[in-house]
Amino acid sequence: MVTHRFLPHLPAEKLAALQLDGLRWTVRHAYENSPAYRAKFEAAGVHPDDITSLDDIRLLPFTTVTDLREGYPLPLLSVPEEQVVRIHASSGTTGKRKILAYSQKDIDTFALQMARCYEIAGLTTLDRVQIAVGYGLWTAGAGFQLGSEKFGALTVPVGPGNLEMQLQLMADMGTTCLCSTASMALLMAEEVERNGLRDQCKLRKVIFGAETHSAKMRKTFEEKLGLEGSYDIAGMTEMYGPGTALECDAHEGLHYWADLFIIEILDPETLQPVPEGEVGEMVVTSLRKEASPLIRYRTRDLSRMLPGKCSCGVEIPRHDHILGRSDDMIIFRGVNIYPGQIADVLQKFPEVGAEYQIMLTRKEGKDNLTLRLERNAEAQAGNDAALAKVVGAELHKKLMARVEMEIVDPGALPRSFGKSKRVVDLRDQD
Repeated sequence: MVTHRFLPHLPAEKLAALQLDGLRWTVRHAYENSPAYRAKFEAAGVHPDDITSLDDIRLLPFTTVTDLREGYPLPLLSVPEEQVVRIHASSGTTGKRKILAYSQKDIDTFALQMARCYEIAGLTTLDRVQIAVGYGLWTAGAGFQLGSEKFGALTVPVGPGNLEMQLQLMADMGTTCLCSTASMALLMAEEVERNGLRDQCKLRKVIFGAETHSAKMRKTFEEKLGLEGSYDIAGMTEMYGPGTALECDAHEGLHYWADLFIIEILDPETLQPVPEGEVGEMVVTSLRKEASPLIRYRTRDLSRMLPGKCSCGVEIPRHDHILGRSDDMIIFRGVNIYPGQIADVLQKFPEVGAEYQIMLTRKEGKDNLTLRLERNAEAQAGNDAALAKVVGAELHKKLMARVEMEIVDPGALPRSFGKSKRVVDLRDQD
């Protein structure tokens, strides 16, 4: 039997007891220590004593990004300020940032959830982990480093960008695991191939996240880097940071730490639970967070719960990959479109590369959607017209909307060290 240092053993009965204890503690902690939460509870007519079962979570009001912004600079604070040892802010926020406070216990839990990720990805203390994500206010770099050090692996904290340094350290330090966005992994893979460095690299695993990705993108960087495996990671600043869930080698969804969070999957319009296995918005309640607890926080991330047990044998619940965001939906000529729907169609065509870009424009009051698509490096440019026609037809069938196609050369679309900008909406500028 495999011994896990960090992964919990969570049979259903034990998990339910842990979650109820954590839920009751969190609600009382927030009620007694956060004026903002107390006001929300009183407005909803709910008291901590009302929470006697897991089903009672539905009595609690929702928390949203508005609560975080209105409570700036230390929203939802539920401990004395002298117990706050760190802050982090969500990436990509306009206006006032969403700042989350951390107690020392929160930092320790953050390190634990990331250490679990390295363990479930099959790393050992002999691995060398190169961190190629952002440091500073963003949680990613700090989280990957905290977890790697707690796990006991040699850590190479490079941060994003600087490809020359990335490649040199990867070769010289014998990096075996890269932590990055999918876009950064693809960029590194292309540079390794371009510079003929495949034989000098010992890289065997990539842990990637922070953005939606296509299966084609993933397969491309796996093949170019000669990986044993790659692992999609979930997380967000409000939930400590990266590491709330990770794929195992079975790749049957992402195991999430259900002893740290309760996840509900709700219809984003009605806010009622969807049937098991159906896609909805992830709503999260923390079970241990001290400084800034989350109670029914609307993440806007779309996913679904996966019933049954994973074939890997780890008895930890799973959710599907993050399929997009409820607020990332494109409305085009009255049709609701998610970028992930387009990525699913592109996966069917081997002549298509891993990068694409959606361009939205408006001319004479009429919306236009153009899909800029890189040709596979091995495909012939002379077939662009035929390729555009067949891909466009498949997209029309899938989306029920006409898409103009533009096939471009490999490498022509912008590359990113972080999250790639898949959708460029210029309609308000026309």
